[in-house]
Amino acid sequence: MGRVMQIFLFFLFFSVSALSQEEEKVVIDFRTGDINRFELYLLKGVANNIQHYRERLNELKVVVVVHGNGYKFFVKNLERSPYKDDRELKKRQEEFKERLENLVKFYGVKFEICEAGLKARGIPVDNLYPFVKPVYSALKGIVHWQNKGYAYMLFD
Repeated sequence: MGRVMQIFLFFLFFSVSALSQEEEKVVIDFRTGDINRFELYLLKGVANNIQHYRERLNELKVVVVVHGNGYKFFVKNLERSPYKDDRELKKRQEEFKERLENLVKFYGVKFEICEAGLKARGIPVDNLYPFVKPVYSALKGIVHWQNKGYAYMLFD
C-alpha cells in the first residue's frame, strides 16, 4: 500500500504543479530603428523576461509586430532595401539575424511585419527572414493578438 500511495502522491504533485503554471501573453508593437534599443529591449529584454518566467515555472508568450522604423532588422539583403547605406547595421546584421532566430527557436517568439509598410518602402516580402510573417497591417496584427488576450507593449 505504501508504494501505491507514493505513486499517487507523485502524480498528484505534478498534476497540481502543472495546473499552477501561469501563462502570460504580450504583443509588442515594435517600431524603433535604433540599434541600441533594438538590442537592449528586443534581443536582450525579451529573452531575459521569458527566461525569468520559465525559472518560475510560468510561461510568457511573445508576439512582435514590426512596423515604422523597425523593418531594417528583418531584411535579408540590405542592398535590396532602403537600408543599404546603414554601415552599423551591415556590420552586425549576421549577429542580429542569429539572435532573432534564437528568440524564435528557443523562446517561441513570433514575428509579424506590416505588409503595407513593406510596400511603401519598396521591400519585397521575399527579402525578409523566413521566420517573419507578413500581415496586412500592423494595426490588424496588434488588434488580432489583443483580442486573443495578449497585453499590449510599445517598443519605440
